[in-house]
Amino acid sequence: MNPEIFGYIAAFLTTTAFLPQVIKCRRSRHTRDISMPFTLETAAGLALWMLYGIFLGKVPLILSNSASLALVLVLLWLKVRYR
Repeated sequence: MNPEIFGYIAAFLTTTAFLPQVIKCRRSRHTRDISMPFTLETAAGLALWMLYGIFLGKVPLILSNSASLALVLVLLWLKVRYR
């Protein structure tokens, strides 16, 4: 088995993990339980992972962290919008 498969599975799982929260917040218009520091720190970490992937030229790192960052930024936008 190619060890890279674990990277693709991990990328899929960590990226899609934010999707249910974004959908729930969008539908309920309730974000009070979402921590702003957590959201900001997660966004910063994902941006750095994405940059790391760019420097290494690793497409899986770039794509998965870009998608995750996009979802977290939507979550952040919802958090600010539904205050």
